[in-house]
Amino acid sequence: MARGRPKARLTVAPGERERLEAWARRPKTAQALAVRSRIVLRCAEGLDNTDIADELGITRQMVGKWRQRFLDHRLDGLLDEPRPGAPRRVGDRDVERVLQKTLEEMPRDATHWSVRSMSKASGISATTVHRIWHTFSLQPHRSKTFKLSKDPLFIEKVRDIVGLYLAPPDKALVLCVDEKSQIQALDRTQPLLPMEIGQPERRTHDYVRHGTTTLFAALDIASGKVLGECHQRHRAREFRSFLDTIDANSPPELGLHLILDNYGTHKTAEIRRWLLRHPRFHLHFTPTGASWINQVERWFAVLTEKQLRRATHRSTRELEKALRHYLVVSNEDPKPFVWTKTADQILQSLARFCAQTSGTGR
Repeated sequence: MARGRPKARLTVAPGERERLEAWARRPKTAQALAVRSRIVLRCAEGLDNTDIADELGITRQMVGKWRQRFLDHRLDGLLDEPRPGAPRRVGDRDVERVLQKTLEEMPRDATHWSVRSMSKASGISATTVHRIWHTFSLQPHRSKTFKLSKDPLFIEKVRDIVGLYLAPPDKALVLCVDEKSQIQALDRTQPLLPMEIGQPERRTHDYVRHGTTTLFAALDIASGKVLGECHQRHRAREFRSFLDTIDANSPPELGLHLILDNYGTHKTAEIRRWLLRHPRFHLHFTPTGASWINQVERWFAVLTEKQLRRATHRSTRELEKALRHYLVVSNEDPKPFVWTKTADQILQSLARFCAQTSGTGR
């Protein structure tokens, strides 16, 4: 049933549809124009503004705006309106040429464009190239990594773990558990030069290793407190010892739901026998290749940034003492992480990412 005020019927001519589909499907199209094209194509199918907004993850007002812009100005209405001020010296064709080169081609002598190489290849000034890239949020010098889980039970595991985050069970603790292995006790070959006015702290580039340790940690998602202990190795024996520590430091009347990854030591016969003797423990494994869903990984990142990255230790004993001190201090004023995404939102985001990257040939 139609909702809201009656809307003018939107039709798309064959030539317009071809151009819209090219904008929407080309994997490297500027995303603002791609979204506008998808809005118009969905409107032409007769979908309601609210349904389109839900499908594309945008607001209903945005759908209405670009529906009307297309009705008033057709394809030209989907382009950004001219800004006030001096006339543009670079036309839309030049902008499109820079965007197409940036997104679909590579320089002959490099893996990515620089402002100077694009300026030379396009015949446009470096300042203009920089402005075009800034306008369309293009940063050829930057690159990010990603990993898609191939776990056949990915959806079920995401729903299970996110359900624990958003609606923890009654009379139970939810703990995110993992080990940070191979933490190195590093010392510099020369003493540090402390920070001075106008001069940052300085240290030698080379260093000396004094051994490694492993930190086992369990993050209580409700309170933000972390239980941890150090071991020289990270075998099933050490993991079982840490489970004993969790058991001894948790109220006996509460169930314990542990979120952890698929590391082999978490699933050995020794651990399975231990779990049979401790029925209040329930293990929830993250999807393979999806450690981001385990909140203790975020805590490890904070630990690395605050305590480990710039620290120096002359022995593993010093390192472990520093780790225990950090645990004490952080537990004095714990701040739990706030999980906001539902399982459906995560899966929808992943579906959109897969749709954007499919067929890119990369």
